[in-house]
Amino acid sequence: MESLIHFLENTVLTDVVSICTFLLEMAGIIVLMTTSVKCFIKWLQKKSHIQLDLAHGTALALTFKMGGEVLRTVVVREWQELGILGAIILLRAALTIMLHWEIKNEEEVLDNEKMKELKKY
Repeated sequence: MESLIHFLENTVLTDVVSICTFLLEMAGIIVLMTTSVKCFIKWLQKKSHIQLDLAHGTALALTFKMGGEVLRTVVVREWQELGILGAIILLRAALTIMLHWEIKNEEEVLDNEKMKELKKY
């Protein structure tokens, strides 16, 4: 029975976590790349609100990437590895917070511009 538990823990759990982590990381990369391409096309077309769209996409991509890092902590065996993962999670969380702050400020600017336009009429 112990060998079965050891096998499940070391092989199956590690493989499942690795696959799920890979999928989350890929989802983050795909979101970031598609957002970047869409925003670049909008930039070429001289459209507005590109920064807001890019910030939303980047925040979503970081959320997927952070999910992968959190999932990776399940199979961590050493304190040093846990420290590195913790630092990565903190950096990505800080980036996400800054992006959400930027999104909030950009949306406020857009709302103020809309209000000014409405007051003109």
